[in-house]
Amino acid sequence: MAELLSVEGLKIRFQGQSVNAVDDVSFSVKEAEILGLVGESGAGKSITGRSILRLLPPNGMIVSGRIFFKDVDLLSLKEEEMRKIRGKEITAVQQDPLSSLNPAFRIKDQMVDMLKIHLGMRGGEAVEYSVKMLREVGIPSPELVLRKFPHQLSGGMCQRVMIAVAFSCSPALVIADEPTTALDVITQALVVNLMKRMKEKHNTSIIFITHNLALASNICDRIAVMKTGRIVEMKHTQELFRAPEHPYTLTLLEAVPKVGRRVTRIPEGKISWQQS
Repeated sequence: MAELLSVEGLKIRFQGQSVNAVDDVSFSVKEAEILGLVGESGAGKSITGRSILRLLPPNGMIVSGRIFFKDVDLLSLKEEEMRKIRGKEITAVQQDPLSSLNPAFRIKDQMVDMLKIHLGMRGGEAVEYSVKMLREVGIPSPELVLRKFPHQLSGGMCQRVMIAVAFSCSPALVIADEPTTALDVITQALVVNLMKRMKEKHNTSIIFITHNLALASNICDRIAVMKTGRIVEMKHTQELFRAPEHPYTLTLLEAVPKVGRRVTRIPEGKISWQQS
């Protein structure tokens, strides 16, 4: 698979701080690949994802590094050029869909406006396409949902709407930032399966940001483990679970609940799964 995204030596610092929030982070994402960024809160996962979209907070700045998307350095683009990529070729699914959707507008208005801006659709065509996308993510009675405000929908339903919005333009890359955090366990599994299905249908790459290593194992092809602003280990998912090397990765794996199993260390510093 060809390389879609390459992050090289990324360093991000917040105003007034002497330590980098993201410190010399490098990774790549291939076409149609799902890469997981996994680590505890404050590890630098979300700010790394936001830097790709160039949506850092006002007090955040990229100290050094390069971000290549389709061989174009995103950090060298003017904001007007970046806006043509953001929302069309690179999109996002946030952890709190209710805060991502504008509470003052119906779902129809928000989806139609996005389709007008990025795909040039008009009127009935945009509404028809919105209905199609809502059906694609498994929303029943999509015509009715389009007439509702975000607060009239459940958290899981809002997240499905956000996934529909994110995939509407068949983007090359979706950045999913803790997309299941606010959802119950059953809905989490449904959202993960939905994202895998949408990825296959639209041939989209995904950066899946989460603190939940077990969840990442169900969706990611590769996993990069982050700790205090650095990537401490990066491997294919099965290899990471079979032969973790960094002590922090071991700690995360030991925290993964296993029904009827326990995690034990073996002399080589690896872990093994054993029946209780």
